[in-house]
Amino acid sequence: MSEPIQASLTDVDVEFQIYDTPQRSLKNNLIAAATGGTLARDSRDRIVVKALDNISMTLEHGDRIALIGHNGAGKTTLLRVLAGIYEPTRGDVSLSGSVAAVFNVGLGIDLEATGRENIYLRSLFLGIGRKDAQSLSDEILDFAELGNFADMPVRTYSTGMLARLQFAITTAVEPDILLIDEGIGAGDAAFFAKAQQRMDELMARSGILVLASHSEGLVRSMCNKAMLLNHGKVVFQGDIDDTYSAYADLIAL
Repeated sequence: MSEPIQASLTDVDVEFQIYDTPQRSLKNNLIAAATGGTLARDSRDRIVVKALDNISMTLEHGDRIALIGHNGAGKTTLLRVLAGIYEPTRGDVSLSGSVAAVFNVGLGIDLEATGRENIYLRSLFLGIGRKDAQSLSDEILDFAELGNFADMPVRTYSTGMLARLQFAITTAVEPDILLIDEGIGAGDAAFFAKAQQRMDELMARSGILVLASHSEGLVRSMCNKAMLLNHGKVVFQGDIDDTYSAYADLIAL
């Protein structure tokens, strides 16, 4: 019997060390503002930006949670922890089920490899056999509309082509846990409608959805709970109406 789909974080902190800068400098303040974190000193008295501070949550099959908050609140950092891109400084992360992450352009892509090679490498990483990887590669290349660029190094691609390739690779296999950063682009306007349809289908079928978004309409249509973040901390976690009420109160402060 397969293990139930689940994602959990327990007391998770993420800190980024700042090197060779005085604590009160303008540079430190700018770094903290850019990440949305707060300046602190770690156990070795080093200056760090705390991007996530004591985050805990448990998600099970059927949960569709929205991460809301201002730019720099910690939404993208939290998604990257769930995706395994960032390791927590403290705390535990536990995932059961396959994970797909739709993040910013270029993340996880080998720029020196061709589009076709990137697809093949990603397929093997997901445990897909060589024969199935070939058929999947054909489907992805068709969806991404790369044409003759399929066998050229990705570093020669335009931003739109790179976005289409990454989106097609990430969404080709239906995951148990889907992580989406709304800030990503999916290429040019002509590709957007096709990408949006596939995204809607994936979100509807995924076992667990974690969506970082500024769009209240999208959140209400796709999610059944929400988490409000502010400077790396959880301010509120609950149903969508209550979370947006808490967000309104936070903005009013």
